[in-house]
Amino acid sequence: MRVILQAVFGLHQGERYQRLEKLLKARLDMVASPLASTLIFFPALQRDWGPWSPGHKIRGIATATDDLLFEEIRERRAHPDPDRTDILSLLLMAQDETGQGLSDPELRDELMTLLVAGHETTATAMAWALYWSHYLPQVQTQLRRELAANPSSDPMALTKLPYLSAVCNETLRIYPVGMLTFARRVERPLQLQGYSLEPGEVVMGCIYLLHRREDLYPHATKFRPERFLERQYSAFEFMPFGAGARRCIGAALATTEMKIVLATLLQEFDLALLTRRPVEPQRRGITLGMRGEVDFLLRSVQAPNAKVVAPGAAG
Repeated sequence: MRVILQAVFGLHQGERYQRLEKLLKARLDMVASPLASTLIFFPALQRDWGPWSPGHKIRGIATATDDLLFEEIRERRAHPDPDRTDILSLLLMAQDETGQGLSDPELRDELMTLLVAGHETTATAMAWALYWSHYLPQVQTQLRRELAANPSSDPMALTKLPYLSAVCNETLRIYPVGMLTFARRVERPLQLQGYSLEPGEVVMGCIYLLHRREDLYPHATKFRPERFLERQYSAFEFMPFGAGARRCIGAALATTEMKIVLATLLQEFDLALLTRRPVEPQRRGITLGMRGEVDFLLRSVQAPNAKVVAPGAAG
């Protein structure tokens, strides 16, 4: 959450930062279970039926969040700073071919997309990467060997390491955090893979099942990063962030964050996996997370015998 708030707003601390963090957490917790996630897919459940209804609580959180976002937008418009590089500052300077910039509501929509979709999903993926790289010792050995052979003080250099990239891709393949696409409504009759689709029907893509096709990923249930070194997958074969015009806008940020965090942990800490049972996936609302907790023993100069827990619910 701190990383995404800093990237989007350039916020590090302060009352607005703390209030926004609390509101976003409350909003996400409301759709944290498979049953609660139906709020996203059925607009009627989002209606405000009174203080007892989920829609009432959602509206209250949404209104408070919007107030904070619009306050920040107004302040930035009133005091522009061309030296700022956070996403909000860049969006405020963006213009189309006619010289028109984004309106306040349009900015709010872009910011909410990044804030809501950009922190818990990435954290869950990083938790899986940490688990796999320690559950399979050969993966950790290869990662440490690559990192030792490519020392650099530039964090961005880490994002170009091939095996590290392969480990992150395989993490996103085997248990994609976003396991489904959002629904598409059929606009005209068409044939798709032998099925006749008529206007008005709704289609959802299952990324999880795509990533387990044996013709694309032999031994698909095995965690094997080497497959991404042996083959180049198309945008519609490997799609943890969706594909096409609706591909996730935060894909580059998420993968960059994953690589830097995983590499930094391996370089600076010695972790021992205490959870020896295989960790199973579990739906967390519309995302796929871990079932239960994953325990590590953290050994470092600063904390030689500390215990760290990667919670499955929150990634």
